[in-house]
Amino acid sequence: MCRYRGPVLTVTTVNVNGLRAAAKKGFVEWLGATEADVVCLQEVRAEPGQLPAEVRAPEGWHVVHAPAAAKGRAGVSLYTRRAPDHVRIGFGSEEFDTSGRYVEAHLPGVIVASLYLPSGEVGTERQDEKIRFMAEFLEYLKELRVRAAAEGREVVVCGDWNIAHTEADLKNWRGNKKSSGFLPEEREWLSRVYDAADGGYVDVVRALHPGVEGPYSWWSYRGRAFDNDTGWRIDVLVSTPGLAGRAVKGFVERAATHAERWSDHAPVTVVFS
Repeated sequence: MCRYRGPVLTVTTVNVNGLRAAAKKGFVEWLGATEADVVCLQEVRAEPGQLPAEVRAPEGWHVVHAPAAAKGRAGVSLYTRRAPDHVRIGFGSEEFDTSGRYVEAHLPGVIVASLYLPSGEVGTERQDEKIRFMAEFLEYLKELRVRAAAEGREVVVCGDWNIAHTEADLKNWRGNKKSSGFLPEEREWLSRVYDAADGGYVDVVRALHPGVEGPYSWWSYRGRAFDNDTGWRIDVLVSTPGLAGRAVKGFVERAATHAERWSDHAPVTVVFS
C-alpha cells in the first residue's frame, strides 16, 4: 500500500528547459502554488550553486539535485514534501551515472524517480548513446520493480522519456516516422517497458485516457505548434501496476497562452488515491 501525506499522493513531472531561465519566467510561482507532494524536474542544466535560493532549497521542500558532469547539460532534480528515507543518483551505469539523467527518492511505500532519457538524433552518436541508455535502463527498471516489491514499495518513474509510444502520442506522426523519438525500435523498447512479462510497468496517464490523441506535453517553440496543439506526449509517468490502479486523475497543466509558458514542456500531474 502506498503511504504518504494523508490518503492522496500527487506527483508532477516537468522538463524545465533550463531551471534558471524557467525560474525567471514563472516556475517559482508555479512551485509555490502546486498541490503536488513530489515534483520531478528534467533538463535543469545548472549546478545547485548557480540556482537562486528559492529554487535551490525552497521552504517546505526537501530537494536533491543531480547535475551532469558536462556543464550546462541535462540535470535532474526531485522536490519532496517529506524527507526521503534514501536517495539514489544514477542507476549503476558506468557510462551514465554522472550524466544528470536519473535520481530516485525512497519514501514510505513508494519510490519516485526523475528520468531524462537522451533525446537522440538519427545517424549520429547521440542516437547510439540513446540506444545504449535504453538497454541498460530497462534492465534497471526490472530490477527496481522486484526490489521495491520485496521492500513493500510501489514505483513511479517520471520524466521526459523522449519517445512517443503510439500514433496517438504525437500530432504529426506521419511526418516523424524516421525521426528520433518515434523510431520503430524506440517504440518497441517502450512496449517492452509496458509488457507485463518484461518491464511490467504501466503508462499511467494513457491508462486514464485510453483511445484519445494526447494529451500532449511538449510543443516546439517554432511556428504555431503550441497554438495549434501540434505536440508530442513524451513526458510520462510510468508506475508499477499496484500504484497505477490507484490513479484517479492525470492531466497536463497546459499554459493558457503561448506567452505564459515557462518551458517548451508543460507539467504532467497524476493524483493517486
